[in-house]
Amino acid sequence: MTEIRSNFLRTVIALDAAACGVMGAAFAFDAGWLAEPLGLSPALMQPVGLFLLPYAAVLAWLASRPALPRLVVWTLVGFNVLWAAESIGLVALGWVQPTTLGLAVVVGQAVAALVVAELQYLALRRARQAAVA
Repeated sequence: MTEIRSNFLRTVIALDAAACGVMGAAFAFDAGWLAEPLGLSPALMQPVGLFLLPYAAVLAWLASRPALPRLVVWTLVGFNVLWAAESIGLVALGWVQPTTLGLAVVVGQAVAALVVAELQYLALRRARQAAVA
């Protein structure tokens, strides 16, 4: 089975699209306002936000498809894991010095990305088990 038909997967991707859209809009358009409470520079947040907006649109489009190629889902899993690692690395390596609230945002969205990756992986496993059965 090269394609996955899963309402569960589509829901996970749709929720990820919504979260990326909200965070993208906040970072892209409110980076100056968010800089002080988060302790993150607009020069970091705005490009991240501008990346997340089209990414959210792609996710929304993927969520609307009746089936997704396995490779696409694996790519999403990998991207979410990489996003989480980069987010934690940003703080762990001292490239940013966020406030407590900013640290909560960075760590929280990294954890959320790992949860999304796990749910997407779960959908892959379920599809494989269904194909074998």
